[in-house]
Amino acid sequence: MSDACCGGTDEVVTEELAPWWRDRALALPATAGVLWVTGLLLDWAGAGTLATVAYAIGLAAGAWTFAPSAVRRLVSGSGGGRLGVGLLMTIAGTGAVLLGHVGEAAALAFLFSIAETLEDRAMDRARHGLRALLSLIPETAVVSRAAGEKRVPAEQVRRDDVLVVGAGDRVSTDGVVTVGHSWLDTSAITGESIPVEVAPGDAVAAGSVNTSGALRITAVADGRDNSLTQMVELVEQAHADKGERARLADRIARPLVPLVLLAAALVAAYGFVVGDPQTWVERALVVLVAASPCALAIAVPVTVISAIGSASKFGVIIKSGAAFEQLGAIRTVAFDKTGTLTRNDPKVVATHAIGGHTDTEVLALAAALEVASSHPLAAAVVAASPDRPEASDVQEHAGHGLTGTVAGRRVRVGSPRWISPNGLAEQAEAMADEGMSLVVVEVDDRTCGVIGIRDELRPEAAEAIAALHQQGLSTVMLTGDNARTAQALAGQAGIREVHAEALPQGKADHIQASMATSPTAMIGDGINDAPALASATVGIAMGASGSAAAVESADVAFTGHDLRLLPQALAHARRGRVIMTQNVVLSVALIAILFPLALFGVLGLAAVVLVHEVAEVVVIANGLRAVRAQRRSQLEDRDGPYTARDKHPLTIGTR
Repeated sequence: MSDACCGGTDEVVTEELAPWWRDRALALPATAGVLWVTGLLLDWAGAGTLATVAYAIGLAAGAWTFAPSAVRRLVSGSGGGRLGVGLLMTIAGTGAVLLGHVGEAAALAFLFSIAETLEDRAMDRARHGLRALLSLIPETAVVSRAAGEKRVPAEQVRRDDVLVVGAGDRVSTDGVVTVGHSWLDTSAITGESIPVEVAPGDAVAAGSVNTSGALRITAVADGRDNSLTQMVELVEQAHADKGERARLADRIARPLVPLVLLAAALVAAYGFVVGDPQTWVERALVVLVAASPCALAIAVPVTVISAIGSASKFGVIIKSGAAFEQLGAIRTVAFDKTGTLTRNDPKVVATHAIGGHTDTEVLALAAALEVASSHPLAAAVVAASPDRPEASDVQEHAGHGLTGTVAGRRVRVGSPRWISPNGLAEQAEAMADEGMSLVVVEVDDRTCGVIGIRDELRPEAAEAIAALHQQGLSTVMLTGDNARTAQALAGQAGIREVHAEALPQGKADHIQASMATSPTAMIGDGINDAPALASATVGIAMGASGSAAAVESADVAFTGHDLRLLPQALAHARRGRVIMTQNVVLSVALIAILFPLALFGVLGLAAVVLVHEVAEVVVIANGLRAVRAQRRSQLEDRDGPYTARDKHPLTIGTR
């Protein structure tokens, strides 16, 4: 709850959320309501004394939820010395009793206390949804030890322990499969409904469900500190930052409290001037209640917390309320290429041979040399030719390529800048236009072939870009790759604006230039993207495969890698922003309408209290609408289901 208001708490709810009829926090407000209604009935029956007793007890029950804390805050100066709305309600109730309006004071205490308690419950429910993610971690795990298999509490699992996970079991912490082959259901973690195939060497995330065969998994994180617990911690950071509109709401509410007190004092003083103090003191109390900004103070936080918790359920981790609000204002999205729009897994996609050589022979000759290289493209060539001859005298020429001897022949493998494609120049040009990186192979000083390698576009990339364009957003690609490759892949994805051969600082400069004209999001996954992510209005990290630097620099992280999360997340944030705007406008309009009506005596204390507190409930209910988020349709690659090699658990630094 905002400090400008009175009845909230910033404590994180970790226990089971009780049903409303068993919630002890509702006991006093409910008692106050019952006694207030009882007093009304007794008043109607003519039992004035009994009615007053019922009103008084009900007033005490309702006021106990906010009056003591309001007085303590005033005396201690906690909360930065700000005057709370609870203090306004305490003064109004006290004044009403002194003026003989015990029934109205009881109504005020009941309605304010029930509205505050319902708000607290709404906030607790949103937070509880985040903490419920931790229930995905099983209570126990089976660990293989020297003495045999042993079941231990999940929090006692340590790094390098070997976990035995049977069919239907949940994985207790992040790990790597060492024995077994199965399919994992990760929908509760990433939102992706397609089971993931895993085999030895594949990473698995805490909370995943093993659907078939038994697995042995080596833990890479402790049971208390894994991707799931870190995910929850990241989301809970949002509670400390309520965003630009929340700060706007607070900026309105905080000075309004002393202004309301001053206005009420002036109204009461005017009564003494004109000789009718009782009427004007009563009117001052009504003004005090009418202008209380509690609805404004709660207008944004409940919406932000509800929306961020909802986003986490479909795989989008938003680190702060400010990031959520800014996400809803984005008009331009900038994409990194490698690892974001592409798979970051280069493959040989084309080969052309000349001079009597075959494609297979060209690949084999290149692989014989490339097996000794650490260059990223070398792995693609080696993978494409598992049956390769042995090479000798292999030498790497930095920035150029490799030389060596294969079956007595001198072989060179390198870029077209070092080895001319000669008779394959036309094919090489066409391959480059399609976004391929070229490797030219030469045998005994004669070109024998050209190999095309490309980091393939993610199959869902074009669909995601099209969805962004349908939402009226602009897209741009920022990459350190050469212009020809960048233009080719951007064309396939549907991105028209491309900035190629950009260094990390260059990417950040492009982002800052874009932000001068429209709010801009940057989405990337590498260390070289960190400056741009930090510079953007909202930085978005591909958390499934992104570097720790990228994830830490970003405001938002995806737990999966599917780019279709992006248009969904942006639409969700825009909807939340609309709800926040509605709440702020409603809250300000309420004060603007009630204040003059109370000042000129059109509405009495009971009517103002009723309208004001009902409006608070409406604001809370409207904010809770942000919980709803459309679940993604089945996310499946066009070339088949995902495998664990496509997706890894979210990594958010180390401790």
